[in-house]
Amino acid sequence: MATLAEIRARLAEQENRTTGTKQGGGDNAIYPFWNIPENSTSVIRFLPDGDVSNDFPWRERQMIRIAFPGVKGGDENKQVTVTVPCMEMWKETCPIHTEIRPWFKDKSLEDLGRQYWKKKSYVFQGFVVQSSLAEENTPENSIRRFIVNPSIFNIIKAALMDPEMESLFTDTENGTDFRLTKSTKGQYADYSTSSFARRERGLSEVERAAIEQHGLFNLNDFMPKKPTKEEVDIIYEMFKASVDGELYDPARWGAHFKPAGLNFGSNNAAESAAPKAAPAPAPRAATPAPAAAAPADDEDDSAPFDTDGATPAPKKNVEDILSMIRNRQK
Repeated sequence: MATLAEIRARLAEQENRTTGTKQGGGDNAIYPFWNIPENSTSVIRFLPDGDVSNDFPWRERQMIRIAFPGVKGGDENKQVTVTVPCMEMWKETCPIHTEIRPWFKDKSLEDLGRQYWKKKSYVFQGFVVQSSLAEENTPENSIRRFIVNPSIFNIIKAALMDPEMESLFTDTENGTDFRLTKSTKGQYADYSTSSFARRERGLSEVERAAIEQHGLFNLNDFMPKKPTKEEVDIIYEMFKASVDGELYDPARWGAHFKPAGLNFGSNNAAESAAPKAAPAPAPRAATPAPAAAAPADDEDDSAPFDTDGATPAPKKNVEDILSMIRNRQK
């Protein structure tokens, strides 16, 4: 694990490079802080990565959401989304971002580009020292994982760069608890008043015993698998189909990438994805309010646009888009 000074130097180096340029695991270790009541605070103590080669106490994820109007052979009128890793997470070329970056030079294409821009989130681990959330089932291992969005991460990063923080917040003896406070701004959750405690605190005997018994998570184990060349081609194929307004096709892509909650095998996938016949069609109801969901994939703060509250643009044929861009370049 790097020292506080080394982490600050690395963060400053990353900031200099970017300035001016355009979840998983199968357990219940993730603490769903987004479900805490409004105007309440939970206290978290972050811990270092179990992978000592990682300089930071977090791992950064970059994911792309590819939306389809429905599922071929299934419910063709219910939108589904496939979340795929962005190759820029591994410092490699992402075909989707190569395609959409020129779109932001054209005002008519910006909204469409927003839909496919990568979303960042950060994987941390630590203790829930004080929870304002009543959980039905808490894991035996008290070391939890946290999927943090950029708005919260920027608070953590700013504190790291503050010269008044003398020790790294994950330090066993002189670390600092994080007070995660939830309020609302309009219809969205707001965590901007979250902050680190003013006083340092050594880990308790119970917390030390948990680390001794269970060990720390290797955060890299909860990162997405790097796509193969074949899978990168499939991701780009899905992207083009999505821009074109096509349905998600389980027969073409189901063996590699699936919408969340859609279960089917790779054999005869389209048939498996189809819903069972109902005795009579139910009347179409008004669109329900979205369920509370993890703010895990907030907008990438390096995106060349402001994504808050954007209205999606109507679908355009991908060939029309490419033609517009080429004519503009000419």
